[in-house]
Amino acid sequence: MVQVKKDEVRQAILEAAWQLFSQQTYQRTTLTHIARKVGISSANLYVYFDSKLDILYAVYEPWMRRRLLQIESDIASVRQPLDRVRQILRALWKEIPAEENGFLNNIMQALSTVEKGERYKRSLLEWMETRIGDMIHAALPAERRRSIDKARLARVMVMALDGYSIHRHISARGLADDKTVEMMARLLIGPNDRAKRPRSRTRKPAKRR
Repeated sequence: MVQVKKDEVRQAILEAAWQLFSQQTYQRTTLTHIARKVGISSANLYVYFDSKLDILYAVYEPWMRRRLLQIESDIASVRQPLDRVRQILRALWKEIPAEENGFLNNIMQALSTVEKGERYKRSLLEWMETRIGDMIHAALPAERRRSIDKARLARVMVMALDGYSIHRHISARGLADDKTVEMMARLLIGPNDRAKRPRSRTRKPAKRR
C-alpha cells in the first residue's frame, strides 16, 4: 500500500533537520536523529526524501535563495559603485558564512562526503553564480563591466564564500576582514573609481596684512 504524503509531516522533517544541522552539523546528524525528533520511524523519512543530502538541500536551497535576494534588495538604494561592491562582498564573505551558527558549512560537509547514488543538485550552484555575477557586474562602472568576465568572477566569489565557510567552522575568526573586503572591492572597481568620498573643503585662513 502506497503511503500518502502529508505536508505537515514533510514540514516537521525540514524543521527538525534545520535545528539539528544548525546545532550539531550535518556530519553528526543522522536520519535516526531527525526521525526521532519528528516522532516517526527512519523508514518513513524515505517516503518524503531520498537521503540525508536530499533533506539538507530542501532546507538549504530556499534559505540561500532568500539570502541572496535580500542582498539584492539591500543594495538597491546604494548609489556609489564602490559602496555597493563593498556591501556585496561583506555579505558574501563575512555575514552569510557566520549566520545561523555557520549553517552554510553543512553543505560543505555534505558535498565532501557524497556517496554513490546521492543526487548532487548543480542547479542551485548555477543559480547562485548567475545571481552573484549579475549583482557585482551591475554594481561596477561601465568601463569595468566590459573588461571583467562575469561568469568567471562569480565562480571566484562563490569559491571564496565556500572557503570562508570552512574557515569559520574551524575558527570564529576565519571570516574575511575589512581590509580584504576593501582591497577586493577596489580591485574590482579599478583605478577610475569615482565613488570616493568628496574631500572636505577647508578654507585657508586669510593672510594678515
